[in-house]
Amino acid sequence: MSSIQYLPGKEPDPREHRLIFKNIDRSGWDASIDCYLKDGGYEQLKKAIKLEPSAITNEVKASGLRGRGGAGFPTGVKWGFIPPNNTKPVYLICNCDESEPGTFKDRYIVHQDPHQLIEGMVISAYAVGAHVAYIYMREEFPEAAQIIEKSIADARAKNFIGKDVLGSGFDLEIYVHRGAGAYICGEETGLIESLEGKRPYPRIKPPYFPAALGLYMAPTIVNNVESLCHVKHIMEMGSEEYAKLGSPRNTGTRILCVSGDVKKPGYYEVQVGKITMGELLNDVCGGPLDGRKFKACIPGGSSSKILRCDETFKIGRGDDEKELSFFDIPMDFDTMAACGTMAGSGGVIVLDDSRKMSWVLNNINHFYAHESCGQCTPCREGSMWMRKISDRIVEGKATPEDIKTLEEVAYQIDGRTVCAFGEASSWPVEAMIDKFRDELTSETSEDNEYLSEEAQKQLKYISQ
Repeated sequence: MSSIQYLPGKEPDPREHRLIFKNIDRSGWDASIDCYLKDGGYEQLKKAIKLEPSAITNEVKASGLRGRGGAGFPTGVKWGFIPPNNTKPVYLICNCDESEPGTFKDRYIVHQDPHQLIEGMVISAYAVGAHVAYIYMREEFPEAAQIIEKSIADARAKNFIGKDVLGSGFDLEIYVHRGAGAYICGEETGLIESLEGKRPYPRIKPPYFPAALGLYMAPTIVNNVESLCHVKHIMEMGSEEYAKLGSPRNTGTRILCVSGDVKKPGYYEVQVGKITMGELLNDVCGGPLDGRKFKACIPGGSSSKILRCDETFKIGRGDDEKELSFFDIPMDFDTMAACGTMAGSGGVIVLDDSRKMSWVLNNINHFYAHESCGQCTPCREGSMWMRKISDRIVEGKATPEDIKTLEEVAYQIDGRTVCAFGEASSWPVEAMIDKFRDELTSETSEDNEYLSEEAQKQLKYISQ
């Protein structure tokens, strides 16, 4: 990668290790298939198509690749969940419904390096035995849809897609399905319902685990854009070399999307767990804005729990227990979880001391109240009530009792819904109150007696 030249002002930070973003903002690069082929494109497909499908799955398992869409589940293990005695068609779905606030990586891949995604998809489809694959793309990506449609057509013309791919006897068609701009379609079973032409109500798991009962009640593998791109690089490097990147149980690279109150927001591809919060925010992103201090950070997209920048965390057990400051946290899946939050989709939202936490919380609550699919009563009603209570806080019309009510409503949603949207909407509230209770309470007044009574009525209703 050292010989690669990038556009002026778009050069990677020296701490980055670019695999997936190798060609993003690259000088002289374009999204055409000819450019991709000149750079060695589709060579890994040519090698993979000569292997047994199980050999590819085993390589992905051995690499330790974990899903980059948010959950961090091992990709190769997910592929292995397809029933061994299956007689139904198998489907592969690329989740390109990038809608987690704070996350903006997948769109760059589709815009600037679409054939990397297509090559990763074809290899993955061959590995899991899928002859039909879909790219589920959110409606807000109109240009990306045009780019990927053309790229699929160009790949088909070269026999990388279609009948008898590269003379291997393997057939594969890839279709683009446009979503309608619903956040809930980022959840894999909600996405599947939408793809089938229905209202995107997530399915109950069990029994509807997609690898067993997915699209059209057939085995279905749903992977994120970034995850599928990694498959190509695992085949190129070999699982052993790939697993040397990153840290144990957190291998490879991942793309972090940094937004908010830093001098250099943007996207950065780093080895998982090889960079700390402090190194990312202070060194790579240039530190806080002039005259400001870091106050808090939402590390994995808006659904992850907020962390204070002045707190410490105890992780590990027994002799392995250690204390970390916020700035010493390695950015990997397991350490983030041990600190009470999650790495999620890699959307790092930074907040400095100019931000009022009531405004931040209200902004998040408005998003989730709007995006609830409405299937589950606790989520449908609770997300709306949380929004109304946080509205009162920012308007200066709340009482201290409203803070308690807001917290209780969040806990009534948590764990009581079909899909993880309930947690996505309640975790930010729970964490914000836990970490900034005094600040939120300071914006309330005991004099708002009517509103306090109204809040209690709401809590009593949702608790029944």
